Amino acid sequence: MSDLHYLTRRRALQSLSAGFGYMAFTGLASQASGRPALATNPLAPRKAHFPGKAKRVIFACMRGGPSHVDTFDYKPELSANNGKKIDGRSILESPWKFEPQGESGLPISELFPHLSRHADDLCLLNGMYGDVPVHPQAFVQLHTGSFQFARPSMGSWILYGLGTENENLPGFISLSPPARVGGAQNYGSAFLPALYQGTAIGALGRPIKDANLRNLGSKRLTSDLQRRQIDFIQEMNRDLKNRQDTNNQIDGVIKSYELAFRMQAAVPEVMDLAKEPGEMKEKYGIGQPGTDDFGRQCLLARRLAESGVRFIELGHGNWDQHGNLRKNLAKNCTGIDQPLAALLGDLKERGMLDETLVIWGGEFGRTPHVKKQDGRDHNHKGFTFWMAGGGIKGGLRFGATDENGIAAVENRTHFHDLHATILHQLGLNHEKLTYRYAGRDFRLTDVHGKVLKDIIA
Repeated sequence: MSDLHYLTRRRALQSLSAGFGYMAFTGLASQASGRPALATNPLAPRKAHFPGKAKRVIFACMRGGPSHVDTFDYKPELSANNGKKIDGRSILESPWKFEPQGESGLPISELFPHLSRHADDLCLLNGMYGDVPVHPQAFVQLHTGSFQFARPSMGSWILYGLGTENENLPGFISLSPPARVGGAQNYGSAFLPALYQGTAIGALGRPIKDANLRNLGSKRLTSDLQRRQIDFIQEMNRDLKNRQDTNNQIDGVIKSYELAFRMQAAVPEVMDLAKEPGEMKEKYGIGQPGTDDFGRQCLLARRLAESGVRFIELGHGNWDQHGNLRKNLAKNCTGIDQPLAALLGDLKERGMLDETLVIWGGEFGRTPHVKKQDGRDHNHKGFTFWMAGGGIKGGLRFGATDENGIAAVENRTHFHDLHATILHQLGLNHEKLTYRYAGRDFRLTDVHGKVLKDIIA
């Protein structure tokens, strides 16, 4: 390739990348050891290790650490121990009542009147625990499996393992992710090819209705001119590929630019809720104070799931209630209760819940003993997640914390176990989904993780 040819191609690539705002496939660090070679289309749907019960994941991520003893981990002993000192701090009973819900009698806090109607679809993981009680590290561990090193996010591993069913949308989308507590690392691909990173839309603390993908369109070129420009670039890409048959990077570049071009029409269409019936938007709480933003996220999640997006993350915060627990926790729960219940009901009515794994949780829980009178502190030793759909048993409590909810003591479930189970439901063996980098086969669960077989339907 001549210097002029190379310079022209480089400038065209830079121009296109800036215009689309979509990161190009920057190349393979090495050959993948746990998946087939990525020779043709690195995003094409790929065969799982075994038939999975779920096709996609929707993860409702609660930043800040929701209080498990006030939401989904019923501890009647807290009332009996109210005011008693443990480790120099006083036990605080939950201000809210728990009632058995559904045919299963699953105990759920009165903070969730809508979601409690779906009790028989929920599997409460009451024995969760992590390694660190600090927000940034714990949040990154939740997403990547490691709080010490930069590792690919869970969504990136899933996209790498299964590909995507939609050629016009990203396979991994993060709605309203937090700018802090790890930032882009929570949806990043680390050493996996860049094409597997998540596409962030919006940011936590900003209304999702105002969010869009930056630089999706071009202010300088019409669609026809952009098509001509990309054809010119792709012609040079293919010419280079013909002379470097073993270079899989070029295939990734070609595919990423084609996806970026198609996204210009597909993304605005799927993000537009105007065509949704008013009754449907009302069901999700859209247009209502307190529920509008998360309601929009949940409805978008259903639309993205219908469109074939493989991994969808929803962001909500702040659940870090060191003080004002009664007011702020109630506000948070009200904000997500109706939207999440609507999402579960909507997926079920459309026959999608069985193949959609819905997950709820944060980076850790809260302490039942307190420093302040109306607040709870960080607690990584015991907390709760819940799962629904995707081949998971409903109406089940799995694992337990001690009588006060301080630490997980029964069927203790680490983030590695959660990740292993999520991959399993998608048909992926967490020990075989690997990527060779820097002379080592890496995986989401590192050298840990066990599948929670008791919760699988």
